[in-house]
Amino acid sequence: MPEQITNFQCPSCTGPLHFDGSIGKLRCDYCGSTFTVQEIEALYGDKIEDAQTAAAQAAESAQQSPPEQDWNWNAVSDDWGEAGIDMRAYTCPSCGAELICDATTVATQCPYCGNPTVVPSQFDGHLKPDYILPFKLDKVAAVKALKEFYRDKKLLPREFASNNQIEKIQGVYVPFWLFNGTAEVDMSFRASRSMTHREGDRIITETDHFQLRRAGNVDFERIPVDGSRRMPDAHMDAIEPFDYSELKPFSPGYLPGFLANKYDVDKEECAARADERAAHTAEEVIEATAMSSGYATCSPMGKSIRLHRGEVNYALMPVWMLSTRWKDQSFLFAMNGQTGKLIGDLPVSKERYWSWFARIAIPVAGALAAVLYFFV
Repeated sequence: MPEQITNFQCPSCTGPLHFDGSIGKLRCDYCGSTFTVQEIEALYGDKIEDAQTAAAQAAESAQQSPPEQDWNWNAVSDDWGEAGIDMRAYTCPSCGAELICDATTVATQCPYCGNPTVVPSQFDGHLKPDYILPFKLDKVAAVKALKEFYRDKKLLPREFASNNQIEKIQGVYVPFWLFNGTAEVDMSFRASRSMTHREGDRIITETDHFQLRRAGNVDFERIPVDGSRRMPDAHMDAIEPFDYSELKPFSPGYLPGFLANKYDVDKEECAARADERAAHTAEEVIEATAMSSGYATCSPMGKSIRLHRGEVNYALMPVWMLSTRWKDQSFLFAMNGQTGKLIGDLPVSKERYWSWFARIAIPVAGALAAVLYFFV
């Protein structure tokens, strides 16, 4: 019976392949040969179909006969995180080693032979992503971006940049839902405009008050919301935007060399975040039209926003995840694998914080004392 997973080996030397974003091709780690995504997809198409068939047969067999009770993956908590995580065991087609993955794993690599491994059943049918945004930046670029991120951070402990250690760095294709839609916005504002003129010795200011109304439609394309519970939403939001002009139709040929997970938060659950972002942005757009009308003051009075959701696409986006450790503390960073935008948490030096506070507080206190002395 065929294996439920497959891996990508170099057709020339059987060495591991990985996708090289700098050239847009798959490169062999050993002999340096390069292949297009289309070439590898054609070469491994039959193996992927066989793996999907094997997975379907295994699922059907599992439904017909209850699983053995001597080992319960769902009860594992010590080694695999929280209890209830659904773990799967596969056999590496290259070396025969056992691979343990969770239920969302789409792509990984064998820890023994190093060959990139794909679980085709995870993108079969409705699970198949519509698009994938290939990695453009490699691990070296991610490490360089992290070091640049440390610079000019005034409150960062001086020894952090030199003494912290990168514990883990991994390129991950993160599942995202891309929402399209339209927002109907109707807003009212209270505005004023003043004119000043002189009459003899007096300066006269006349103020006119207005009630404004602005209404219109704001269209949205591909509002991204990550569909993975394990990824911190704040980090995923902060590394935006992605350049959607480089989106490709999904192909497993882009996966070798990276981790990939299917979504575990469906589009219905993610819709609330997309709607919130759409409503907030639409309000800002309409409000800007009123603010730019030449009035001296303009403040919102009321609003009505109706959202109409359109097509929703499923895509895998490139993200480098970096974890560093310093003084028994872990710090997580995320970098956009296409643009290089990096975000993360940093420690704060108490000494430097109070030093900067003193630099600001002492002059302000002195100026305030001078003003009080003058008036008193």
